[in-house]
Amino acid sequence: MATRIKICGIRTGDALEAAIAAHADHAGFVFYAPSPRALTPREAAPLGERAAGRIGRVGLFVDATDAEIAEAVAAARLSALQLHGHETPDRAAALRARHGIPVWKALSVAGEADIARATLYRDAVDLILFDAKTPKGTLPGGMGLRFDWSLLTKWRGPNDWGLAGGIGLDNVAEALAVTAAPLIDVSSGVESAPGVKDPAKIAAFCRAVRAA
Repeated sequence: MATRIKICGIRTGDALEAAIAAHADHAGFVFYAPSPRALTPREAAPLGERAAGRIGRVGLFVDATDAEIAEAVAAARLSALQLHGHETPDRAAALRARHGIPVWKALSVAGEADIARATLYRDAVDLILFDAKTPKGTLPGGMGLRFDWSLLTKWRGPNDWGLAGGIGLDNVAEALAVTAAPLIDVSSGVESAPGVKDPAKIAAFCRAVRAA
């Protein structure tokens, strides 16, 4: 089965169209104000309308309230929720039941214990996203950091899963060779500046994934 691709941090129509043209599977919309990739539901609405039926729409949230998530789901026509904060399995399961769409849980990884935490979410989410742990007091993701991918070679869990963190054109083939990840999530690796997606990099990255 071909590796699925998520281009996270889409903020413009040009970036969205580049992801669609490159046959990415998911576009990620960030609903977390401190991020340079953040969108408001109002800003995301035209992107969600444009993307509907053409590419998956994944909304990224960090410990968001019910009201914040509901507004974004409706505005951006989200097809999945990505929880990138301290959300518990119970919280994730409740959101999945409330909105009736798949829920992804991002786990910050620095060591084997962080990988093992995935089993706690086995019945609560549809996908586990293993991402690099960032320094305390910084953004929870999108910083171009990677973890030791070999930690995933021993992991066998019941959930679908993906790999994120420090992935770009220069190392995506290595990432897939080490982990055989069924989904690759890229953000800063296809940017010309923080929050500015580069259509040429998006196209090249997707080609590299397909060729790996």
